[in-house]
Amino acid sequence: MPEWWRDADPNAKQEKQSYDNPVPSRALIMNYLDERGAPATHEVLCREFELDDDDQIEALRRRLIAMARDGQLIQTRKGAFGLLNKMDLITGKVQGHRDGFGFVLPDGEGDDLFLTSRQMSELYDGDRIVVRQTDVDNRGRRYCAVVEILERSVTQVVGKYFERDGTGFVEPDHRRMTSEIMIKPGPLLPLRGQYVVVEIIEYPTRRALATGIVKEILGDKMAPGMEVEIAVRSHNIPHTWPEAVEEQVSTFSPNVPSRDKKNRVDLRQMPFVTIDGEDARDFDDAVYCEQKRSGSWRLFVAIADVSHYVKPKTALDNEAQNRGTSVYFPGHVIPMLPEVLSNGLCSLNPKVDRLAMVCEMTISARGKLSGYQFYEGLIQSHARLTYTEVGALLEHPESPEGQQVAKIYAKLVPHLNTLYTLYKVLHAGRVERGAIDFDTVETKIVFSDERKIEKIVPTERNDAHRLIEECMLCGNVATAKFLEKHALPALYRIHEGPSSEKLENLYSFLGELGLFLPGRSQPEPSDYQQLLERIKDRPDFLIIQTMLLRSLSQAVYSPDNIGHFGLAYPAYAHFTSPIRRYPDLLVHRAIRYVIRSEMPSRHVKRVEGASVLKKKAIFPYETADMLALGEHCSMTERRADDATRDAMDSLKCQYMQGHIGEVYDGLVATVTGFGLFVELNDIYVTGLVHISNLPGDYYHFESSQQRLVGERTAMMFRLGDELRVRVVRVDLDEKTIDFELADAPKSRRKGRAPVRKQETAKDRRRRARAEDERPGKKPSRKKKVKSSKAGGGKKAKGRSKAAKKTTGSSAPKAVKKPAAKKGGGKAPSRTPRKRPVTR
Repeated sequence: MPEWWRDADPNAKQEKQSYDNPVPSRALIMNYLDERGAPATHEVLCREFELDDDDQIEALRRRLIAMARDGQLIQTRKGAFGLLNKMDLITGKVQGHRDGFGFVLPDGEGDDLFLTSRQMSELYDGDRIVVRQTDVDNRGRRYCAVVEILERSVTQVVGKYFERDGTGFVEPDHRRMTSEIMIKPGPLLPLRGQYVVVEIIEYPTRRALATGIVKEILGDKMAPGMEVEIAVRSHNIPHTWPEAVEEQVSTFSPNVPSRDKKNRVDLRQMPFVTIDGEDARDFDDAVYCEQKRSGSWRLFVAIADVSHYVKPKTALDNEAQNRGTSVYFPGHVIPMLPEVLSNGLCSLNPKVDRLAMVCEMTISARGKLSGYQFYEGLIQSHARLTYTEVGALLEHPESPEGQQVAKIYAKLVPHLNTLYTLYKVLHAGRVERGAIDFDTVETKIVFSDERKIEKIVPTERNDAHRLIEECMLCGNVATAKFLEKHALPALYRIHEGPSSEKLENLYSFLGELGLFLPGRSQPEPSDYQQLLERIKDRPDFLIIQTMLLRSLSQAVYSPDNIGHFGLAYPAYAHFTSPIRRYPDLLVHRAIRYVIRSEMPSRHVKRVEGASVLKKKAIFPYETADMLALGEHCSMTERRADDATRDAMDSLKCQYMQGHIGEVYDGLVATVTGFGLFVELNDIYVTGLVHISNLPGDYYHFESSQQRLVGERTAMMFRLGDELRVRVVRVDLDEKTIDFELADAPKSRRKGRAPVRKQETAKDRRRRARAEDERPGKKPSRKKKVKSSKAGGGKKAKGRSKAAKKTTGSSAPKAVKKPAAKKGGGKAPSRTPRKRPVTR
């Protein structure tokens, strides 16, 4: 054995005792690579360590592989082994884009890295990879080399089956997967055009497509309910109950057993009511309040006691955690819990005994939370009311509808009026606190009996909605205070303030309008709300509100409480929906742990005879567990949002197929470098007016001002402009809608723009790959955007998966001559954005 490395090996003695023919220890290998300053292959290390014995060579190979497996070393794609800290490696998650490129979202802090379409050809959205930064272009975009694929996120893919030259392929339905999958022959034989579920057998490489086998045939795209079937599988949403869960729920009785009613605070005589939508099936919250002589209130918020039935580490709990949330599609729900619980034992149905976790609060005459207490209760809902009924009673008591509700629920009217009085006080406190109150429109789809879309209508909010919302906010704030008071490792609902980059764009936009948001680098929620109040009567109110909304981030779950910016709360948690949100269930377990412990606390009420339970039986979590659960629950929330948005987009496309050629008025909802996204008035459908359908000119995209400006004509298209458009194309596969201007605005100067041939989606992806492969290629500087309309160019025949409508696009900012996209109606974005979650 060569003396030089044996003498240098800090673990040589242990190695000699363990092995007859020892090799360099892990510590020596790491020290050697550290001094070497660069990765080395197995062969190089054998040569430098002067190993020539076959057993030693094989032993070193196995040791290097084990060290890579254990995270001590990283193996590059060329087979070399190196230290992570010496290679400046970054671990993160892949996020794909409809245009074929992608990004790496680092695990820690740091800017995203760009992945070319060539790199993405062997990656899938959601894959975990290790990369090394290689370059930064003149716009600050970071390029990288892929070192290793750590974990594959995709095992099954949903898509449309087709054949080419006798070979079957599937085009993925997922908007961030652009590469086809080659199908190997199997027992299932789909027809051309059918949607199928494919199991991946071999993952893609730079030289070969992924291969898979058809595991399930879903059917035709237009079949009723197919949009849900596709969305559920495309986003990997669990939708079948494991056998172990079925076995566990079969042990539950349909009614609350007498033994479970013992050792609880009995509130069955208190007139609790539930107030929900007409089509609600699970009722997880009930409310009641009474006013004291001092002018203050006692508010009771009773929440279904899900934690009594769903115990930690059981099959039911594991599946609930896996799902994370119930997913609400138009006309269909994928519940987090089986129906025997969600619609039965855990639903606060009227006139039946139910177990509840009760938050009893004292609210001052000024609407401040001055005291709170939690306890395990037994309640009985006295009525199942709807928002429509209660809204009519409270807002229009003299109307026929209001009088009818008052007659049916005569005994409950005084209690409802007391709740309404409390709501007004709480709402005044909300205004005083400075919480942001965006006036946004949400829609729902109305189906016929044959599940055909009849219409798309806005969902109307009345004071009954707001009353329940304020009661739930009180309960959630009391919960957050409780968690902080008892220093429990639990999940808070956190919402960060706006980033400096988003603020810069917002201030630039507002400055053009002569408006100003106070606070400069650190505005408060009240600054946002005051600006909303100042502009509420302006004709461009909705546009300014949209830009304010886009400057905010999305709320997430975390054990590190940083407060909730949008609601202007220093601490906020979710307590009120454990039937449909796993974080709420975790919070209930934390509260139950304190109630059933011997921990001194004036914020819990204990019933004599209730047993003391060990922490590991009720709440077996530490902060590290909550960190992982917070990330998981935030992911499942985004997953549910993406899936429901996909289903809604499909349904809207189906609806608009019957309206091709019709003309509508609408507003510009989003401006991009390749066109305008217009939301139609009254029917709330968004489509794209591609830049090739705008009056002929070279157009500059000014992202901070959200407008396209013609270079010669000075023609301007801005966020919020009113346009009249004609529906010209609907692409069901791409879930996109194309418009053209029906009444084109007149140009300030006559002239004809050069004619440019439109690219198809395949042309565009082929060009992108070719550009990626050019040696020394760096992205070009910002270009002008040209329209071919005036020059008599043909209309766009197709558009790639590039365009998905979002509330804030953060795709690469370089504005190139746009290719005509296949289909329409989607704006590109690096991350899917939506209305920030503020509750």
